[in-house]
Amino acid sequence: MIVYTGRLEWETMGLNTADLATLYLYAFLLGVLTGLRSITTPALVSWAARLKWLHLDSTPLEFLGYAATPYILSVLALGELIADKLPHTPSRKSPGPFLWRIVVGAFCGCALAYGTAQPPIAAGLLGAFGAVAGTLGGYELRMRLVKAIGGKDMPIALLEDAVAIGGSLLIVSRFS
Repeated sequence: MIVYTGRLEWETMGLNTADLATLYLYAFLLGVLTGLRSITTPALVSWAARLKWLHLDSTPLEFLGYAATPYILSVLALGELIADKLPHTPSRKSPGPFLWRIVVGAFCGCALAYGTAQPPIAAGLLGAFGAVAGTLGGYELRMRLVKAIGGKDMPIALLEDAVAIGGSLLIVSRFS
């Protein structure tokens, strides 16, 4: 891991460049998954903190590991999974939901970095960029897949749910 020493240098403590690149890749991918489902990723990051896969104690994000936080976020994520299937749910590309996904992607990227004692800025930015890619790319892919199967949205929406949940779980479990 890299620990800030209080000077304008970083002290390497067991984390090589490949590990740092992997962390950044995970931050970006978690952002992409946030573009698909915006509450699923923080819910699973919170579970990772609660289960001590991510060590967020004594960081600004330690509240993610509090006893109630993963349950609250899980209920909200379940609500999002249901709301996504409703006909009047706004597009993820509309300004409010789009901005929300960028913020949450950055938040989740920062959480991964804090959980591994890394500086959060780069991971947060990569999470935000991933959220932009996931929002726009996920929307486009969903529309194309719906068209390819004859206009049926529900199977593709459920597939998108599975990708967001499974991918997020896969990423956060790597920190155990």
